[in-house]
Amino acid sequence: MLRQVAPGRYDAYEALLRALATPSAGHVWMLLWQGQAGSPDAQYGNMEVDGFGYAPCVTSAQELSASGWNRSYEVVDGIEAARALYPDRYGLWLNPHAPGGGLGIPWLDLRRLATGLDRQPAGPLRLSEPAIEIPQFYALLAQNAHRTPAVRSLRRTWVQPSLGAPYLAIGLDVYDTSPPAVDAVRAMMRQSLGAVPDGLPVSTVAMSDEHDPVAMWLRANARPFYDREAHGAAAPPAAGSGHPPAHQR
Repeated sequence: MLRQVAPGRYDAYEALLRALATPSAGHVWMLLWQGQAGSPDAQYGNMEVDGFGYAPCVTSAQELSASGWNRSYEVVDGIEAARALYPDRYGLWLNPHAPGGGLGIPWLDLRRLATGLDRQPAGPLRLSEPAIEIPQFYALLAQNAHRTPAVRSLRRTWVQPSLGAPYLAIGLDVYDTSPPAVDAVRAMMRQSLGAVPDGLPVSTVAMSDEHDPVAMWLRANARPFYDREAHGAAAPPAAGSGHPPAHQR
């Protein structure tokens, strides 16, 4: 898979990610800067490329021998490595000793590996203010949000993945993540989606998710189209800091 990846070959890159996500085939040899495999003081190596951190690894015992690495290593599957690295915003660099310097997988793609490739859009993403005019949907969604005390504010963006169909994403900022509140937010979305034109995909994203690229873009670039506090409504007491699961149509 590595040999097929080239600039613009997003299909080959996705195939590589899927190989890494396959338990029987996606093992990597993580290079340990200190400690032994399984020991409490074991620490992955690290490298920086264009200001981003990566943990180096190799993809086979043969590549390990070719690399000349003379410290310890740890063999893990790709999903396990992804789960360990992405929360600290570290990517994974495959075969840095290889001609051309190997290949880096950014932490955002490790997040996709860790949480399920089919659950997250394929990057890099192009995000923008939605150009499609659907005022009835936005008005109905804002009206239903006002009746749903758990909702603080709503934002929106148009998401164009590298592979797959573009879609409208609604950013949900909520006060309360108790089960009744989560159910109420899901009901709010169900009641509002009837005003969406046929064939227009709509997804939701939690504004509280620090690792979601759509939520990060919304926080930095999009003003709320519904804001309970700006409307002068009293904010309900917060019952948690999480978020309801995403709903997708």
